[in-house]
Amino acid sequence: MSSPDLAATDFARLAAAHPDPAFPHFHPRPAQGWINDPNGVSHINGRYHVFFQYNPESARHHKIAWGHVSSADLVRWEEHPVALRPQDGGPDEYGCWTGVVTDDGGVPTAAYSGVRGDGGHSQVVISRGSADLVSWNQDGHVAASMPSDPQVTAVRDPFIFRFNGRRYAMQGAGLASGHAALLLYTVEDLADWKYQGIWLTSENPVASAHTPAEIWECPQLVHVPASGSASGSPEDAWVMMFSLWLSGDHHEHANGVGHLIGTLAEDPATGLPVFSPETGGKSDLGRDFYAPQIVQLQDGSAVNAASAGDAGAGAGAGAAGEPKALLWGWANEGPGRDGRRGRTQDEIDAAGWAGVLTHPRLLSVVDGSLAVAPAPEVDAYRGTQLASRATGSVELPAYAEAVVTAPAGGPGALAGDAVVELSLVADGTTDAGQVIFSGALAAGEELRVFVDASLVEVYRSGSVATTLRAYPAPGERWVLRLPDGAAADVWQLEQPK
Repeated sequence: MSSPDLAATDFARLAAAHPDPAFPHFHPRPAQGWINDPNGVSHINGRYHVFFQYNPESARHHKIAWGHVSSADLVRWEEHPVALRPQDGGPDEYGCWTGVVTDDGGVPTAAYSGVRGDGGHSQVVISRGSADLVSWNQDGHVAASMPSDPQVTAVRDPFIFRFNGRRYAMQGAGLASGHAALLLYTVEDLADWKYQGIWLTSENPVASAHTPAEIWECPQLVHVPASGSASGSPEDAWVMMFSLWLSGDHHEHANGVGHLIGTLAEDPATGLPVFSPETGGKSDLGRDFYAPQIVQLQDGSAVNAASAGDAGAGAGAGAAGEPKALLWGWANEGPGRDGRRGRTQDEIDAAGWAGVLTHPRLLSVVDGSLAVAPAPEVDAYRGTQLASRATGSVELPAYAEAVVTAPAGGPGALAGDAVVELSLVADGTTDAGQVIFSGALAAGEELRVFVDASLVEVYRSGSVATTLRAYPAPGERWVLRLPDGAAADVWQLEQPK
């Protein structure tokens, strides 16, 4: 088996040669075809692997396979051959949908939703991979079928986690009552999952307030560092995240993505884990973000293919025993939302590609709220510095990072209604243009703004990100408008040597 380095396409060269000016250069994806949910995010044998829902044949959501990119450093990405494909007559003949990659006794193993036909129920399908995760054996093995529980009307998107030395799994579900739910499984044998029942529902008052949905899609559960506790000492928190599906959603996802923060404890009667949500909120403030997947990172010690699944080491990994987690999300194309100009389906078809994955994002809990930051490795994309402590209106190139800071107080402090705006403005005009992002800036806050062709990511210190899509027309330029008292450092994004 050849190494991933020899078998793959270098993404940086592919992106630089792409004819579409809206194609991202710093967010890896194939040159053509449709992509959506990130899948199988893992760190095995020193490489990060990110799979994703993929139709290589067109820019439309159809006959979904798994695409595959990998990286040793979260910066230099390589594209691999299609990993999983729908198998004629198999449990995944209608599509290889969302799932995870875990390590099972030294064998990389995918556990994903397979559907036999349009309108059929999802089953958990298992496929075994080669050591480099490039080749996969799809023998149609089903590890879990639709539960016979009459309350459960829909099920999808398996996620595997560990607690107190045991392996568990969960799937998102919809109930006959109209509520969303999580289903719990014990997984002593990865090939044979044992259904334990409905684990949590949106009837829970905390979940109802923060994660309302008819189906909880793409459920995630990870252990992240927390600070700002009442005791003053660092603690850890369990974060559960869902994509909030509503009937009528068609890649619009009005409810977006939400999360719950709480505790995980063992039920003394059953020995099973019990998640108790305490608070929650939105996981991204943009309308173009959905279906994230999180990989649980362990401490900074080396992790190889003999480790427990869904784990890794590297980005943001800290002192021994300190759990970390990295998230990737999906930013889709669309007709424009919230007054932003979008792309029609005809334009998407002509371009031949659809969908982008976000930067990897580091998760923590600060003062009881979810905090999301770009992985530190993303700093490597900073090239030539174009501005230092710039004020007023600042022009950005098509591939840029801007760090906006506001003084904590005293001379030069912000006014009470300070707002940062990112707009697309036509050359030769002085009007406001098309406002893509508008957000308040408080004293002492920092915003990190990334522009990668048609993808905008804004990270606010101590809070969640905002993910947006926007398509500059010929003759338009990006303009960042700063309130009095704020300043920005700006870099051209460049591939590291």
